[in-house]
Amino acid sequence: MRNLKLFRSLEFRDIQAPGKPQCFSLRTEQDTVLIGSEHGLIEVDPVIREVKNEIPLVAEGFLPEDGSGCIVGIQELLDHESVCVATASGDVLLCNLNTHQLECVGSVASGISVMSWSPDQELVLLATGQQTLIMMTKEFEPIMEQQIHQDDFGESKFITVGWGRKETQFHGSEGRQAAFQMQMHESALPWDDHRPQVTWRGDGQFFAVSVVCPETGARKVRVWSREFALQSTSEPVAGLGPALAWKPSGSLIASTQDKPNQQDVVFFEKNGLLHGHFTLPFFKDEVKVNDLLWNADSTVLAVWLEDLQREENSTLKTYDRVLVTVFRQSVVPPPMCTYRLLLPHPVNQVMFSAHPKKSNDLAVLDASNQISVYKCGDSPSIDSTVKLGAVGGNGFKISLRTPHLDKSYKIQFENSEDEEVNPLKLGLLTWVQEDVFLAVSHSQSSPQSVIHHLTVAPSAMDDEQGQLNISSSVTVDGVIISLCCNSKTKSVALQVAGGQILKYLWESPSLAVEPWKNPGGFPVRFPYPCTQTELAMVGGEEYVLGLTDRCRFFINDTEVASNITSFAVYDEFLLLTTYSHTCQCFCLRDASLKTLQAGLSSSHVSNGESLRKVERGSRIVTVVPQDTKLILQMPRGNLEVVHHRALVLAQIRKWLDKLMFKEAFECMRKLRINLNLIHDHNPKVFLENVETFIRQIDSVNHINLFFTELKEEDVTKTMYPPPVTSTVQLSSDPDGKKVDLICDAMRAAMENINPHKYCLSILTSHVKKTTPELEIVLQKVHELQGSAAPVPDAVSAEEALKYLLLLVDVNELYDHSLGTYNFDLVLMVAEKSQKDPKEYLPFLNTLKKMETNYQRFTIDKYLKRYEKAIGHLSKCGPEYFPECLNLIKDKNLYNEALKLYPPNSQQYKDISIAYGEHLLQEHLCEPAGLVFARAGAHEKALSAFLACGSWQQALCVAAQLHLTKDQLAGLGRTLAGKLAEQRKHGDAATVLEQYAQDYEEAVLLLLEGAAWEEALRLVHKYNRPDIIETNVKPSILEAQKNYMAFLDSQTATFSRHKARLLVVRELKEQAQQVHLDDEAPHGQESDLFSETSSVMSGSDMSGKYSHSNSRISARSSKNRRKAERKKHSLKEGSPLEDLALLEALSDVVQGTEKLKDEIYHILKILFLFEFDEQGRELQKAFENTLQLMERSLPEIWTLTPQQSSATPVLGPNSTANSIMASYQQEKTSVPVLDAELFIPPKINRRTQWKLSLLE
Repeated sequence: MRNLKLFRSLEFRDIQAPGKPQCFSLRTEQDTVLIGSEHGLIEVDPVIREVKNEIPLVAEGFLPEDGSGCIVGIQELLDHESVCVATASGDVLLCNLNTHQLECVGSVASGISVMSWSPDQELVLLATGQQTLIMMTKEFEPIMEQQIHQDDFGESKFITVGWGRKETQFHGSEGRQAAFQMQMHESALPWDDHRPQVTWRGDGQFFAVSVVCPETGARKVRVWSREFALQSTSEPVAGLGPALAWKPSGSLIASTQDKPNQQDVVFFEKNGLLHGHFTLPFFKDEVKVNDLLWNADSTVLAVWLEDLQREENSTLKTYDRVLVTVFRQSVVPPPMCTYRLLLPHPVNQVMFSAHPKKSNDLAVLDASNQISVYKCGDSPSIDSTVKLGAVGGNGFKISLRTPHLDKSYKIQFENSEDEEVNPLKLGLLTWVQEDVFLAVSHSQSSPQSVIHHLTVAPSAMDDEQGQLNISSSVTVDGVIISLCCNSKTKSVALQVAGGQILKYLWESPSLAVEPWKNPGGFPVRFPYPCTQTELAMVGGEEYVLGLTDRCRFFINDTEVASNITSFAVYDEFLLLTTYSHTCQCFCLRDASLKTLQAGLSSSHVSNGESLRKVERGSRIVTVVPQDTKLILQMPRGNLEVVHHRALVLAQIRKWLDKLMFKEAFECMRKLRINLNLIHDHNPKVFLENVETFIRQIDSVNHINLFFTELKEEDVTKTMYPPPVTSTVQLSSDPDGKKVDLICDAMRAAMENINPHKYCLSILTSHVKKTTPELEIVLQKVHELQGSAAPVPDAVSAEEALKYLLLLVDVNELYDHSLGTYNFDLVLMVAEKSQKDPKEYLPFLNTLKKMETNYQRFTIDKYLKRYEKAIGHLSKCGPEYFPECLNLIKDKNLYNEALKLYPPNSQQYKDISIAYGEHLLQEHLCEPAGLVFARAGAHEKALSAFLACGSWQQALCVAAQLHLTKDQLAGLGRTLAGKLAEQRKHGDAATVLEQYAQDYEEAVLLLLEGAAWEEALRLVHKYNRPDIIETNVKPSILEAQKNYMAFLDSQTATFSRHKARLLVVRELKEQAQQVHLDDEAPHGQESDLFSETSSVMSGSDMSGKYSHSNSRISARSSKNRRKAERKKHSLKEGSPLEDLALLEALSDVVQGTEKLKDEIYHILKILFLFEFDEQGRELQKAFENTLQLMERSLPEIWTLTPQQSSATPVLGPNSTANSIMASYQQEKTSVPVLDAELFIPPKINRRTQWKLSLLE
């Protein structure tokens, strides 16, 4: 149910035409009214207030001269360009309003009581004086005639087999004869004119006729088909009135019913059965219903009433009771309400105060042009005009503050007091200030509107009856159809019927009206009339928002969406419902037209905070100020309250900024918002105001709930990201100990406020820490048990322990209590657990009999706290050392155990030897040797150092073992062999020369390792020049040949791979172009398939390797990298051949670069021994190889992945094929592991390797 808004009121008094109006009809295209009287037909233009046409029917003989004639029907016929008129005497006339030509197309001798045309104007139905119905075509050719009264029910007669019949039912004290009593029928209403009433369904397939039955004297409704076949007859309804109107949508037929104490509007189904009703707000016999009228879309039913007490003056009587629902306290659907306002005159409009803090104050404009102001607040007496509705009145006590009538103001117009004022003169009343109203009236002589500035008369401030003076009026060209006011900026925007938006400067002295301009300085104009307009600040600029009846949503003159069903502006938020059954919420503070358009587009995917699903057909009613309630109305009329996440979070942030922790906490707890937001919104402020938070919450249960929801996650970065422009500190503790900080801060505050009252919360703060402090908790519980005098608000030890068992598993708590070595505490916890006393009592008794250190060792070992256990066991004496050593070996506690004994003790040595043996088992030979050496186990240390090849340490240990010369030489040869295997020729030569005195073998090892200069040093040291000829020179020449062969191989491999890489790249480019030409669609539909083809291309290229990738996904990172390398096959035609070639070329360049130092040293030796030719040859070959590689680097490594990804994909110069190629390149981009292949290897030109003596 929605309020009606007065669009326009046109008043035409004293029509200069004879006669009394009998019936009327509208000419919608000409915006005129056709009125029939006992003298004829007139056409009136209500805008310019003049009679456009007058067609007398008396002179033509169609109406009698004595004034007793009557026109029973008028219908404009668009096809005939004329008006059809039916008279009570039986004539059917066609009147051409342009030529004033009259034509009698038919006549009924018995007279006509009703003429009704079908909606498509293909058929016309006449009710005659002989109680018959005549159906004719639009050319007035008779089709069929039927009796208006029928004995048959109709084709839709119900079929029953007897079950449930009245005769078979139990009738109680009335007896069986009650089943056969005849139903009494009431006659028609006293003011019923007994004329038939006809109404058509919207599609013209059926029509209904309401007639007075001659047998019973009561009215019946019969439904006929377009083929003039009776379908159904209504069930007997006592007091059925003559008014009849078929809902255009076709579901119900509306009529009226007089009941003993009320009047109802009732609804019939097409089968004649009653289907619902509603009661009119009038007493019985106070009014009569003249007619019922539906609007075109079946959303509004108008009831035309006439006052029975003043039959000489027929007036429209509207609702004289205002239903008010206070959504902050109760949400009830209409016609229920929170309270009713009883007013003496019909109500034209209700408006609320624009002041944010007085939004419950309301003003009522009634038909007497009087404004009654109701205010919510303390009143000295109960207002009798305010009646409670659905929230009370039945003995229930309510906390709702009802409004009271503050004052009534009579609007003083400029005309004389004797002249009657149109009750619908003013519309679009707006309460802009405490004593200022704005209202709009329309000119009666031209298409203009007048804006009235209503102010409270100063002399009437204290009187009960005040007066509103029209302090000023501004005339506007055009008809104003909407007026909206911004409660913050006080701006007023007017919408004219042509779409223009005007700005009314009501606060300026000149009271001017100027065009509303957009930020660019151009006047704003809605392309279509908007039924709802609002003002809002969008990104710092004030805009006009409008919604048409076709769901097109405009901001200024820009259409941002075409599927909006309703919208509301609240504070800095814009809320909208859409045809996709969603409710979206946008923050206007940082928004722009483009962002709003993007957010409302069908392809946009909103986050969970700004969008939520709603029921189909939901419409926004309002947003409760200073609250989180969003009221929605469903198509069936019921109301629902939702708390939109965006509104909720915004309100919570405001409360937290104002340190209103209680309001924020209650809202978050009710709406299931994560309580971490209280801290994460502004950690610094929260930690500084922890005591304020505790005092406001003031509930142990609520504080405990806050503790239990704490987690290290910053919810402002994950669940509830703040607005973009928020300046609130978002970072939490840098060490990531948020929970510990909160627990410590709150515990300190609670201990300072009242440690006894918040005892349970203090315990929770210990348990909730990252490492739960259960020992401290148990100790505090134990202290409670020992406290003697009771303290107010204190918690007993038993209550504390019961609560603790809710937070911590009882077995875990039992273990921690055992770890305190306090057996009283252990027994207290064990008694609350499910443990069997037969199990734990013998165990505890056994522990009590042990020596203290061994007792604690046993407890720690039971609790698997082995580090503490060996600490206690080490204090038990030497006799317990074997047990301690076994535990050390079993649990690998060597480092911890070594700290328990002095370094010079035997226990320390035994632990060290065991530690070394453990390291040898783990193949950590060098650390094992160091441990053995430190403990003095030199033989074990020598074996460990020999195993790892640590020759210096081995020889040091050997010296401490005092080996003989032969043993030392043998040791040296063993070490030299191991070093040579590890290609440490220099170290091996040193060992052979110094410890085995075998310089010849040392020279051979140096030559093998290419240590030419060191080999020459030993040769000359021992004066053996013969070795130069026999060994040194041949080795040098052999090495030169090997280098030459290696360089030739590297050059050939590099050139071959380079040539193949260029071929592969060219083939790939050709294949990609062919692929795009084949898959890219041509013609007008190409844009529709571009995205799809891109996706297909990516999947086609990557689908071949999905199986292999899935096989290696579970491997270690090292093996995974090896597997990635293996898939780079150099086989021609392999999918990733180009990557394999890049990898091979990079290896060749890096291998050649590493030779520089070796080449430099051999060149020096070649020059020394006069091998100049071989030296020049090697130097030239190496130089050529390096130059070849340097020249080829830019050609091989053309583009890195970073440069490729930075290439723009879209733009004004892009084409469909280029965009597809870019996406294709992204889809087939290399994996992260292969990205390094696109980085060219470095060749260091500063490295000195050439020998200038050979140039």
